[in-house]
Amino acid sequence: MTVSNLIQFSAETPHQAASLVLAIAKTGNAKAQAQLAQMLLDGNGIKKDRGLALQWFTIAAKNGYLQAINMLGRCYENGWGCTINYTKAAQYYQLAAEKGLNWGMYNFANLLIKGKGVTKDLTKAFDLYYQAAQTGHAKSMNLVGRFFEEGWLVAADLDKAINWYRRSASAGDFRGQCSYASVLTAQGKVDEAVIWLRHSMQTATHGFLQKMARALWQSPHKPLQEIAIEMFAHCAEQGDLTDQQAYLDILQQQSIQS
Repeated sequence: MTVSNLIQFSAETPHQAASLVLAIAKTGNAKAQAQLAQMLLDGNGIKKDRGLALQWFTIAAKNGYLQAINMLGRCYENGWGCTINYTKAAQYYQLAAEKGLNWGMYNFANLLIKGKGVTKDLTKAFDLYYQAAQTGHAKSMNLVGRFFEEGWLVAADLDKAINWYRRSASAGDFRGQCSYASVLTAQGKVDEAVIWLRHSMQTATHGFLQKMARALWQSPHKPLQEIAIEMFAHCAEQGDLTDQQAYLDILQQQSIQS
């Protein structure tokens, strides 16, 4: 079994694969080391241990595995197995970016935008988003679109913004799908916007869906209000009593309006 096949196997049957991934990781295979680290980070097929995950990401990174370098940045940015250290996070993201990893470009750009662990530099951030977008990185495509829509550092160009949003949406980024839905709505293409909003529900984070549901419920367009109800329902199924109450409140408002 190749390492690539093993990683696929670990995704499908993590409990059975964990011991195999560990064995291959111990032989010095960087890809297996990074996979083991991810499994430890997520508690997927093996007991969650973020400290040990950090150690394996470090080993894989020293062996030149780009995704591991990027993941070290994420660990230090989020405090996974370590104390949050934005300076270290920026250093790892920058290294991954310089070696050509689009996720490194995206993550380093995010810190440059915020000025976390590095001097704030919007121009450099845009350049990195643009480089990553040109490689097909969906999240970066959405942000490049935002720069063109808002006229941040570049001349405002709605056509370019729409093109980047469309590409991001087609590549599967839920924020890109919502951005594209927004411009479609502005063009009067509400039914098409609903299709993309429904796509976004498949991968959007819980918090993002909550915000989108509240925003869409205020829309004057009935189809967007209906998709908002779907989002409230989805959050209620996956969330807590607060989400369930929000869904019931919306259903009550809908009943009053009708």
